[in-house]
Amino acid sequence: MKTAVLTLMAMIFTFVSAFAQQTTGVPGSPSATTTIDGKYLPPQPAPFDGTMSMDAKDSKPYWPPTVVPRKGAPNILLIMTDDQGYGVSGTFGGVIPTPSMDRIAKAGLRYTQFHSTALCSPTRAALITGRNHHSVGFGVITEMSTGYPGYDSVIGPESATIGTILKQNGYATSWFGKNHNTPSYQLSLAGPFNQWPNGMGFDYFYGFMGGETDQWTPFLFRDQTQVFPWVGHPGYNLTTDMADEAIKYMKDLNDAAPDKPFFLYYVPGGSHAPHQPTPEWIKKISDMHLFDQGWEKLRETIFANQKQLGVIPANAQLTPWPDGQAEFGGAKLQKWDTLTADEKRLFIRQADVFAAYTAYTDHEIGRVIQAVEDLGKLDNTLMIYISGDNGTSAEGSILGTPNEMAAIQGVNIPVTEQLKFYDAWGSDQTTPHMAVGWTWAFDTPFKWTKQVASHFGGTRQGMAISWPGHIKDIGGIRTQFHHMIDIVPTILEATGVQASVMVDGVAQKPIEGVSMAYTFDNANANAPSTRSTQYFEMVGNRAIYNNGWLAATTPPSPPWDLGFGKFPDVVNGYTWELYNLAEDYSENNDLAAKMQDKLRDMQQLFLVEATKYNVFPLDNSFTARAATPRPSATAGRTVFTYSGESSGLPYSSAPDIAGKSYSITAEVDIPQGGCRGHDQYARRPWRWPRSLHAQRQAHFCLQLL
Repeated sequence: MKTAVLTLMAMIFTFVSAFAQQTTGVPGSPSATTTIDGKYLPPQPAPFDGTMSMDAKDSKPYWPPTVVPRKGAPNILLIMTDDQGYGVSGTFGGVIPTPSMDRIAKAGLRYTQFHSTALCSPTRAALITGRNHHSVGFGVITEMSTGYPGYDSVIGPESATIGTILKQNGYATSWFGKNHNTPSYQLSLAGPFNQWPNGMGFDYFYGFMGGETDQWTPFLFRDQTQVFPWVGHPGYNLTTDMADEAIKYMKDLNDAAPDKPFFLYYVPGGSHAPHQPTPEWIKKISDMHLFDQGWEKLRETIFANQKQLGVIPANAQLTPWPDGQAEFGGAKLQKWDTLTADEKRLFIRQADVFAAYTAYTDHEIGRVIQAVEDLGKLDNTLMIYISGDNGTSAEGSILGTPNEMAAIQGVNIPVTEQLKFYDAWGSDQTTPHMAVGWTWAFDTPFKWTKQVASHFGGTRQGMAISWPGHIKDIGGIRTQFHHMIDIVPTILEATGVQASVMVDGVAQKPIEGVSMAYTFDNANANAPSTRSTQYFEMVGNRAIYNNGWLAATTPPSPPWDLGFGKFPDVVNGYTWELYNLAEDYSENNDLAAKMQDKLRDMQQLFLVEATKYNVFPLDNSFTARAATPRPSATAGRTVFTYSGESSGLPYSSAPDIAGKSYSITAEVDIPQGGCRGHDQYARRPWRWPRSLHAQRQAHFCLQLL
């Protein structure tokens, strides 16, 4: 009986797959193609429909048709920058020039209520799967993953990415830039590689692994091979190299298959720390004197620009500066007029370099966009440009730093010491980040920053979309409430591809996003949002949106404390706020005390949504999460032997020395004059004297990671 049922299911599956395919050209000819509906991937192999006899001259060949997208299917250029809040780009009222984003906005639409998850890995997982970040194991960044379904940092085979779906529907798929969606314990060349971009449906990958990289000497891969393009190339910078590679890829693809549409996922490291633009861009921005009046004045300027552009409502309010208020959990930031001349000079330099990195990144994005036009493909390309994968980062401390690793470990470098790096700020001698005062300003008009999922300072992103001939409200503004998970269904609707029911024999989780394509129609410019509910959660901070209302927890500790602050009971210890977003765009007027019944309803809704999407168990720990045991290639090993040159060894494949006493024994041959080494993060060279183990025979070189 069981065999009969399985046979019947197989017959139905074959029938459905065959019925969905539409073959063009002479069947069996080398030029025959087929378009599939994409529900079942890969499609069933076409049966051989030729004839075979003992002699080839008495036989008839039959070629299976090539799978291609529907006729006229658009190319897709999906762009997302890093650590840029709503007030960063000039396109959304910021003072930093972003003409490439302007270009897309002026040719299409700007979205003023589009959201991330508040942190990079989770946002990127949501973006490429169309599912909530906890649904695909990315409740937090992979480096803090834990052994629960919502937090293990594994995008399972039941959640095929947009790369996989489009690839198997005939698209050329590629990924350029940051990959923060491979589990941190799978970064070595030992694999497995099913969680690398090539294993997630992208034919070609050129980018860096992890949350960040040095732009001068990046941790860079071409597919699964580490590459070192900066060697022998003084002045190399990944931001330009990445654009060069993407442009070359598109040209080579066009030469090989001009009719094959592409899906190009372009995600540069800018403006995540370390902030490392070229000297030319630093000078260009510094000469503009954008930040001389300080961060509070910058907020006012951005706020005025936003109203003038219409990217915030006329009745929107500028949220207050954190000065110890209860709504900020007592958090305080320096006011500009209390700073010394040296502090102002240093902080202006920090902002100049951040802005230069942002403008430089946008410029190189512009080269990629221009290449699409130069290839004659602009009129049939859907372009999506998202400014930031979360709010602007507050991980540089209240003073900023020339060495971001110091700030992440809670070390505040005094201003007097930082000024010694003034001229080198952003160069290959520093890995800098900026003071939190700038961070708060770049998230105007909202409260809070990156990491804070409860407030729009952490989750509101500027986005522009263009699609010539399909978006006719050129330069229009859309105010519908949407989220990263809505990009995949938008792409699927634009390409005419259905969400897959089964991929590689694995039943698929439903796509949890909703298409935004309805907003392309002029008639729907002011239509209600098709997204009525959306939860947010990151490291205990949480919120729930429902039909214009938002309930949110008050962060008990500011993100610039980097988890070193005091945290309440994660389930019941948080204070909740309530906002009517239809009248209060910036979450400025808390109605929780006045509308306790409404707040209670919203809290209950959060529990429903959190249960549905694997948000539990809640966890507001930082250090404990970072130190939690994970799958590792080093489990049980106590002796590690390395010989010759070795590069790219991730910490999950290296000795675990965190929080432990340890010793390192090395046999070295120190050459005449001493041996010179390097600390990658601090950028401080050091020397071993000639006398140290000079008698040893093995030559030993070390680069601290």
